Amino acid sequence: MNWKTYTAGFETILSGENNAAPYNKESYLTYTKLNYARLSRWEKKFELSEEAKSVLDAIKVPQKWILIVEHWCGDAAHSTPILNKFAEYSDLIEFEVQLRDQAPFLIDKYLTNGGKSIPKLAVLDKDGNDLCNWGPRPTEIQGMVMDMKTTDLTADEKNRVVQGWYNKDKGRSIENEIIDLLKSVIR
Repeated sequence: MNWKTYTAGFETILSGENNAAPYNKESYLTYTKLNYARLSRWEKKFELSEEAKSVLDAIKVPQKWILIVEHWCGDAAHSTPILNKFAEYSDLIEFEVQLRDQAPFLIDKYLTNGGKSIPKLAVLDKDGNDLCNWGPRPTEIQGMVMDMKTTDLTADEKNRVVQGWYNKDKGRSIENEIIDLLKSVIR
C-alpha cells in the first residue's frame, strides 16, 4: 500500500469500520487514536534539513523503501512521517507500506534481536537487493527502552519517558540516522 492508503487506515479503524483483532480491544483503539494524532502532528511540523535534502539529491539510481508497520505502534507514529518526508522529496524513492501482521510477512526477514519489532524500514536497490535497514527506533531511545526493561517502571511510566524523548528530540535522531544510512549506500 502507499502512504495515503496507510494513513487512511487510521480513520477506518477509528470509525469502527475495521474492528478485526486487535482493534476490537479498547486499548488498541486508544493507542491508534493517539498515534494518529502524533503522526498528523509530525506530518505538519517536521521539515527535512538541508543536509537531508543534499543527501537525497545525491541518489542517482532508484531505490525501493518498504516500511513495515502497524497502526497501533507508538514508535511508528513518530518515525514514519519523517521517513515518508524523505521518500516524498526524492523521485528516485518508491515508498511502500506493509503491515507487519499481514502477508507477505516481510518482517520475518528483518527481526530485531529475534523479535518482530516495528517500525522497520528496508531500503532495496532497483533489483530488490537489500541495501540497508533501519528500526525500530533511534539508537538512543532503543538503548533507553532496553534499559527500562530491567526497571520497576510501569508501562505508563515507560511510555511517558519514550514520548518525552521523542518530543525533545524533534525527529532529528531519526533524520540523522537515515542520512547516515543513505550516505553508506549511495554510490
